[in-house]
Amino acid sequence: MDMSFIGAITPIIAGSTFYQFAAILFMAAGAGFLASLLRQPLIVAFIAVGVVAGPSVLGIVAEGGEITLLAKLGIAILLFIVGLKLDVKLIRNLGAVAVVIGVVQMALTIAGGMALSLLFGFDPQTAMMIGIAFAFSSTIIIVKMLSDKKEIDSMHGRIALGVLIIQDLAVVMAMVVMATIGSASAEATQTSLPAELLRVAGYTFLLLVFVGLFMRFAALRLVDRVAHTPELLLCFSIAWAVALAAVCDYIGLSKELGGLVAGVALASTPYRDAIISRLAPLRDFLLLFFFIALGVQLDLNGLGGQIVPALVMAGFVLVAKPLIIMSVAGMLGYAKRTSFLAGLSLAQISEFSLIFISMAFALGMVDQDVLGLVTLVGLITIGISTYLISMSHSLYRFAEPYLTVFERKSATREATENALNKKTKYDIVLFGLGRYGRLMAHGFLERGYSVLAVDFNPEEIKRWRAQGYDGVYGDACDPEFFHSLPLKSAQWVVSALPQHDFGITHEDPRLIIIEGLKAEKFKGKVGMACHREASIEKFKKAGANLVFLPFHDAADRAVNMVFESDGNAKKKA
Repeated sequence: MDMSFIGAITPIIAGSTFYQFAAILFMAAGAGFLASLLRQPLIVAFIAVGVVAGPSVLGIVAEGGEITLLAKLGIAILLFIVGLKLDVKLIRNLGAVAVVIGVVQMALTIAGGMALSLLFGFDPQTAMMIGIAFAFSSTIIIVKMLSDKKEIDSMHGRIALGVLIIQDLAVVMAMVVMATIGSASAEATQTSLPAELLRVAGYTFLLLVFVGLFMRFAALRLVDRVAHTPELLLCFSIAWAVALAAVCDYIGLSKELGGLVAGVALASTPYRDAIISRLAPLRDFLLLFFFIALGVQLDLNGLGGQIVPALVMAGFVLVAKPLIIMSVAGMLGYAKRTSFLAGLSLAQISEFSLIFISMAFALGMVDQDVLGLVTLVGLITIGISTYLISMSHSLYRFAEPYLTVFERKSATREATENALNKKTKYDIVLFGLGRYGRLMAHGFLERGYSVLAVDFNPEEIKRWRAQGYDGVYGDACDPEFFHSLPLKSAQWVVSALPQHDFGITHEDPRLIIIEGLKAEKFKGKVGMACHREASIEKFKKAGANLVFLPFHDAADRAVNMVFESDGNAKKKA
């Protein structure tokens, strides 16, 4: 592109706020499209846009102003939605496993991050801020990647999600405490810091009393009134979040606390999910400006000296987090495969880490070099971990011989949970307890066959067992799992797994089932459900004896039922 053209147009764009927004949005859309082609999260693209649009490159956007305002609104809405999702039963529902793994991982990561920062010459306060920032992993990226791979309900997916929830609660509390102490320190010019903290504690108590009374007497009635008009519900939700954030900021607390408490105040209403669904697109749009504003603050000239520390610290995050999670999960009795996949999913720092370190920078707790350092670590770890999660199963097969140390010699937790206490021999082993699989299982049982159901969703297995039937948790993509199945007596192994789009990097578990059965020298027959006629030959060549087409079979059955119910029906000549 002609640099003279850029030099001519840059002053025009910089001179108009509207032109700035037009240019930024256009650049964000283009960078986002490029990131999607490279299978990278949009966070990386938006920070890059901020760097390019900022003073270090094009200079069309400066720090402060409207971009910063929208970024602050984005954080308030983000924490408002986090508050809406908080449930008093949350910790209990997560279970001890997620709490133990999450707390130990955060504690050890913070300690390791601090030690590494001190070695690079940072002072203790800065080292602590860096260590805390490294402790969290990206909810957005992990949920997106695991959902794309259809692993969100797998055992390792549930462990990762549980740890993420613990991390999100911890980072929100850390942000609130940091912002409150920072605000109190800034105000304590004429009074002592203890007196200022006491004043803040008093305001916090009054705020909680107000919110408690609002939740008890007004929240449901008020939201019920405005919910009749969807547009008014959206307007009220934004107004409530921003107003409470502004009040908290004015009385010396933090905008972040205000947004969080505003969400908690409405979390008990039946309109919580409706509010979240309507605000989610707005949150994503406003957070775009946060990441752009973060990129604008980065000084490319100063980042050169941070490359070596950033690479070392990124290596620490990419290696230490998985090792910590694998060690703790292994001690709790999980198989090495589950521990490895869960740990690999969490090998990056979070968007909350960037928000946290930006707050620390705004409060004067860290300098701009630290902001740039943590941002670089974020870009490196997020970029690399995206590919690591995509290739997780291939990486496991490569690393599997070296992972025995992370697995207890006694029965793993999965094996304990899968212990069969009724039968050791089954006529049919059925993979998949979705709607189609459950109907097939009941049909087999009604005809007198013994059935062992296998599903990778622990909740489905619990429901199946609660009905008095036998079932085990199992991941069809785990070659080792087939060793534990009672295959010698089985006449059939049937897959009723639902239809998924399996990409280049995502393995088809139905084919893995066939290969696993071959490896175990299974002598019975194999039945596979598929949803495309073009796939029939593929599964038969792989070794399937019978291929079901659920929609076609249901249609044929429906046609037969119509004609069987009409004794006068005539065949078409």
